[in-house]
Amino acid sequence: MTISMISRAAVLAVGTAVTLAAGPLAAQTKVLINPGDQGEQSRFAIYSVWKTAVETALRKDRLTPAVALSTDATVDLATTRSRLHDIFVAPAHVIGSALRYGYTPVVGLDAPVQAVLVVPKDSPVKSLQDAAGKRLGLPLQDSIVTYLVRGEVNAANTTIKRHFGGIYETRYQEALLPCLHLRRCDVVAVERAVYDRWAAAGEPVRIILQSKPSPGLSVAIKDGSGINADTVRAAIAESSAITQGVKLASLSKRDFEYVSTLGYFTPRALPGATVVDAKTVQQLLQSGAQYIDTRTEAEFRAGRVPGAKLVPYVEKSPKEADYDPSLDKFDLTQLPADKSVPVIFACNGAECWKSYKASHAAVKAGYTKVHWFRGGFPEWRSAGLQVHTDD
Repeated sequence: MTISMISRAAVLAVGTAVTLAAGPLAAQTKVLINPGDQGEQSRFAIYSVWKTAVETALRKDRLTPAVALSTDATVDLATTRSRLHDIFVAPAHVIGSALRYGYTPVVGLDAPVQAVLVVPKDSPVKSLQDAAGKRLGLPLQDSIVTYLVRGEVNAANTTIKRHFGGIYETRYQEALLPCLHLRRCDVVAVERAVYDRWAAAGEPVRIILQSKPSPGLSVAIKDGSGINADTVRAAIAESSAITQGVKLASLSKRDFEYVSTLGYFTPRALPGATVVDAKTVQQLLQSGAQYIDTRTEAEFRAGRVPGAKLVPYVEKSPKEADYDPSLDKFDLTQLPADKSVPVIFACNGAECWKSYKASHAAVKAGYTKVHWFRGGFPEWRSAGLQVHTDD
């Protein structure tokens, strides 16, 4: 063995001994921070103060933070499903998505966000319906404003692409005011706070639609991560850079119900069909209506409404109002031959699109008494009504 080989062997031996003495490398606690709709300088400044506060909290608990900056909430929404991060600091729509995949909200800014649709004061447009075919200006698709507006439009049983005649997108909400001034946009979507600034400055604008409030920038921790929520909450509260002029709010999953279901749940209405609740469904069944369960066979066997008929809706199309039904499979021949018979379609609640799509298929096929039980089997069961099973 040469001297150089002996030297390398000695170095490797010493390195191994040090590693064994120190124990295995500590796992990093992964933190993702998305400052939301901010200008470039503001975005980095907000990221920096939150990064400092979270790192301080984690180090107090002897955890090794690995913090990353994100400016793309669309990617972040997908990341929540994979649970790659231990902590999210992000706008409400990202946090709301994370809660569906095993995260718990800890704290947030007490500065609720509302999205509004704004038009010039002299515009003839007075409602979302009036805005059909008009040119819409809005922030990029990862913005919480765009997320909220898309959800409200979806809830009205249409989509942004279908409803508006053209779309103008920009990173910065303030750029939408010139779009109105130049008449390149007929209507724009911004935060209520942005609109309030415009109105206070004397801009001749007015609101035609507004969303419900959603939480401001918030923190969520992955369940089972072992991170001490109290330590994180305290470090954020002690950060004067974060709390300057803004109060903090303790948050629960209930605070995110609106934003987490808005872009995920079915529309609130369906033209040609009547939306019904559990009590009405019970009355309809007593009058001879046919209940069509569009869930899977396994779900049907595990629990169903008495007298229900299983006609599965095999769903491949996106969960959105302008879905392509040709991608799906639904056997209309299993419905009553008499198209004047009252028919009830249901699945697994307001977040399940199968019954919505089946109802739509029945309306298009000419059924005249289509009832959409939007709450579906979960609502029936919660109402304490009789349930049949194969057990």
